[in-house]
Amino acid sequence: MTLRLKVGRKGYIILPKAIREAVGIDEGDEVIVEVRDGIILRPAKRRVDVEKLRDSLRRHVEVLKNIPSRVEPKPGELARAYLEEEFEQ
Repeated sequence: MTLRLKVGRKGYIILPKAIREAVGIDEGDEVIVEVRDGIILRPAKRRVDVEKLRDSLRRHVEVLKNIPSRVEPKPGELARAYLEEEFEQ
């Protein structure tokens, strides 16, 4: 599986909630970053259930598909999509 994420101003990336839940990453948990011919990011202490991850992402995609496509959503329209503020200012 491949996922494209955008890097923020300070080099941050946000892991979508569906992925964090599927691999068991909670706020404050540590992750391991390996640099090879790319970057590998994995939980420091938990094992990934790939099927649970796939199911979680499928459900998340279905929620996103049901959001009408416009340039800007109406207030509250994205609440079910688990989007988060990118960074606190």
